[in-house]
This record gives sequence, structure tokens and C-alpha cells, in this order.
Amino acid sequence: MTQLAQVAAASRLLAPHDHTLILIDHQSQMAFPLRSIDVGALRNNVGLLAKTAVGFSVSTIVTTVAAKSFSGPLFPEITAELEDREAIDRTTMNAWEDANVIARVNEIGKRRLVIAGLWTSVCIVGPVLSALEQGLETYVIADACGDVSIEAHECAMQRMIQAGAQPMTSLQYLLELQRDWARGETYALTTGIARDKAGGYGIGIQYAKAMFGAQEGGH
Repeated sequence: MTQLAQVAAASRLLAPHDHTLILIDHQSQMAFPLRSIDVGALRNNVGLLAKTAVGFSVSTIVTTVAAKSFSGPLFPEITAELEDREAIDRTTMNAWEDANVIARVNEIGKRRLVIAGLWTSVCIVGPVLSALEQGLETYVIADACGDVSIEAHECAMQRMIQAGAQPMTSLQYLLELQRDWARGETYALTTGIARDKAGGYGIGIQYAKAMFGAQEGGH
């Protein structure tokens, strides 16, 4: 009998050590005019990404723009988790036009990038289109980005998707890195992050554990 399927993950699925996460300009001033997403929801999603990156030992780059002169500090959800990562401060709106950012990308040496930040239409479109043009495989965490209007965010997302970027969400990112509940070494990490940061799904995990002792994958 011809075998049509085999037990194997798609090559496009992310794994903890095959990509670099780049968090771009999640700064206080950049968040003031956001209208495409609630700022509290955005901060929660960014915190989920930061916790996931630390827990799964993902290579991570953090950048800011004009941090001391205009845009202000990073979200505390990032600095609390990534306190050992010094942010690369720039003057360029497009991080891909900053020599220090590119030097760090090259130093890490991974051709697969996962990107999120503010604003989608400026700080994210620039590096994503630039990276894609240079042949890097690029993913965008849509709900960890934001813009001055829903239209601005959605137009930016469509522009990147049409160029070849792959969209995903923050919770999807976490669960894609885990991908098998039998992976006991990161089971508590994944469910712990989800419990704290994943809204109704997280409350469901808390409820199932407290009421029935239920756990995914037999843990």
C-alpha cells in the first residue's frame, strides 16, 4: 500500500532553537496612540512572548528607537523577563537600516526570524520587507504589534503577507514551540505561561487542574 502520510512536523513550524525573536520598539510613547489593539492586551501578549523566549531559550534581540530623547522605556513586561538583554537603540525607523541590529542578527546566524513591535506600519513593515528581500524566512506576531488604527495595522499585515511573511499570534507561538504535551521538560513552563497570560484558555487550565486534577499528556 502506498504511504500517503508520515509522522513528521511541517518544516514551516517553529522550534525553539531554529529562529531569532526580534522585539522592536515596545516603548511607552509608541503605545500612547494605539487604536488597533487594547494596550493592556498588547502588554499581556508581549509578556507572553518574553516569558516564552526565556523559558525555551530562544535567541532574542530587543530594540528601541530614540529611547532617551523621545520614545521612552520598554514595556516592563519585557525588561522583567529579558533584563540581561541590552536593547539596541537606533535612530532609524527601519531596524534593518541599523548596523548594530544587523551585526547582532548576523552574529546569531539564524535565517528564520520572528518579529513583533510598534508600530506595525512603520517599525515592523520596514525590517520584515527588508529581511524577506534578503532571503530570510520571516514570521510576524500580529497580536504583539499595534498601530494608530485598525486599518493601518491590517494594511501593514496584508502588505507583509503578500511579500511572503507568515502571520501568527502570541499564544500560537507558545504552543508551537511546545507542540507535544508529552514533552515533560517544558510542560509546566508552557501551561504556567498559558495560565497566567492566555486569557480564557489559561483560566480553563487552572479550573481543570483544581477541579479534576486534569493535565494534558498525562503529566
